[in-house]
Amino acid sequence: MTHAANVVAADGFALRASTFGDSHTCRAGVLIVPAMGVEQHFYAAFAHWLAGQGFFAVTFDYRGMGHSRPPQFRKSLRGFEADVFTWAQRDCAAMVDFVAARIGAKPLLWVGHSLGGQILGLVPNRERVAAMMTVAAGSGYWRENSPKLRSYVWWLWYVAAPLSLRLFGYFPGRKLRKIGDLPAGVMAQWRRWCLNREYLVGAEGEDVRRRFEQVKTPILSLSFTDDEYMSLRNTESLHGFYASAPREMKRIDPRAIGEARVGHFGFFRRRSAEKLWPQAAAWLAAQAERRRTGHSEGVPA
Repeated sequence: MTHAANVVAADGFALRASTFGDSHTCRAGVLIVPAMGVEQHFYAAFAHWLAGQGFFAVTFDYRGMGHSRPPQFRKSLRGFEADVFTWAQRDCAAMVDFVAARIGAKPLLWVGHSLGGQILGLVPNRERVAAMMTVAAGSGYWRENSPKLRSYVWWLWYVAAPLSLRLFGYFPGRKLRKIGDLPAGVMAQWRRWCLNREYLVGAEGEDVRRRFEQVKTPILSLSFTDDEYMSLRNTESLHGFYASAPREMKRIDPRAIGEARVGHFGFFRRRSAEKLWPQAAAWLAAQAERRRTGHSEGVPA
């Protein structure tokens, strides 16, 4: 069963979400938290598959993105107010509450793609999350990006981003065929993070660093040796921010699983249903069972 849903954040903003599966009979709820510039329909195949494994899966668009982009901002995001804190503290918080209200006392699991794995520490009601699986998630610090990406991100952060924000009042990614349209506040904040060696905890200060250090949610990191964006160092750096969380780090070489390519986005494509999705579902199911039986200590780092 797939249904569209409206989810209203604490400040009254209406987000669009989609639900997959039955919240009453599910073993756990799974909130799929998007990457930067990626709309929820990209995750629909994986969410539908999870529903077939007995999970209640939910996808959504951050405000300003996809179906959560108000009609008056369809042509341009100039004047649309949001930054990444808004997405984490209001949008993600609203989605956690939405899923929790539907599954009751059952475990709520977080699957974060790229940015979606970076922001759990910023979410005010993150304690409701029983476990987090990150996919292709790393710090974003540009000097530690994959070597082939560095010249591009130098152009992005020092030329394209500041120039487009001044000219257009937002980042017109669709016109540039890069990332996607982003609100000015999101792009400016993300740029500041990516230019800082310690990414968001370095750019935003000690309070944010402490928030991440306080997270004790068990984490599984899935990263890929052919990720065109995230290097091994990016991945290790990000997960180091979650200093108190039990962490299991899995770095997968596509050739080792008989695949030519996975990269930054391939995990969520249908071709991964046979080789990668069962691994993810098994870990999510194990975490749900640990929480259900009271054994939530997770996997040692």
